[in-house]
Amino acid sequence: MIHPADSLDPRVNREYGCGGTVGGMTVPTITLNNQTTIPQLGFGVFQVPPAQTADTVATALEVGYRHIDTAEMYGNEQEVGIAIADSAIPRDQLYITSKLNNGYHRPDDARRAFDDTMAKLGLDQIDLFLIHWPLPTLYDGDFVSTWRTLGEFVADGRARSIGVSNFQPAHLDRIVAETGVVPAVNQIEVHPYFANEEARAGSHRHGVAVEAWSPIAQGAVLDDETIGKVAAVHGRTASQVTLRWHVQRGDIVFPKSMRRERMEENFAIFDFELSEDEMTAISGLDRGEAGRTGPNPDVFDYVPE
Repeated sequence: MIHPADSLDPRVNREYGCGGTVGGMTVPTITLNNQTTIPQLGFGVFQVPPAQTADTVATALEVGYRHIDTAEMYGNEQEVGIAIADSAIPRDQLYITSKLNNGYHRPDDARRAFDDTMAKLGLDQIDLFLIHWPLPTLYDGDFVSTWRTLGEFVADGRARSIGVSNFQPAHLDRIVAETGVVPAVNQIEVHPYFANEEARAGSHRHGVAVEAWSPIAQGAVLDDETIGKVAAVHGRTASQVTLRWHVQRGDIVFPKSMRRERMEENFAIFDFELSEDEMTAISGLDRGEAGRTGPNPDVFDYVPE
């Protein structure tokens, strides 16, 4: 079976590897610019309390997820590591992402932070490590040396791929121009109310895959009338339709839920297809900057104490 998403983005393929399967559905992978592959659907643990993270991730793995997205600032890397260690899933069937804490952008700090991430996750190699935010108003505006430092982790074999998160087109242009190293992914806010097309286009211009965080706008799109009508036609939920919109556009997505039934619902998005008109209608919900739910990367300057 050729998945509908395959025809819309040439990077989407059926080399499933660690994609994951449940209920007869298999998650496609996307080929990154370094020729590694990443499952197009993953499971995010943002705002999952550390005390509940290991059990939550274990449930997600039981459901079929094989791509787990965490971060140093989430405070739950160690618990993700526990779930990985306790699972019977071979390491090469899992895809693990984490991100650099905003307080550790200087090269030596980034090196120590990466060491800590690897220790907490209990891994010898991480699949993807990202700069979490560019923080252009901090560190004398220098996120280039941070990016160079991440390259060391690929060189020594401890990271398969490196990328960025929340980078605007100008930020991407700068690190590529000054280092010659192109990120594998750019993880940015994307959902029907904030399609973030400028950042998506800026990423694609460099061959950088887009990962969409806050894919359902923190639940805001679930009561949308247009999405509801499309969902009714397909006998699906608003969340499933929204996630399907993402994957048909070729983006990587990782919804979060702590409820097994919702995890299963979010996984079941590969056995139906939205029409071109339906895709256009959902894309038409874009509110531009007014639809953004998170911080603007050009001015965001949060550093944890």
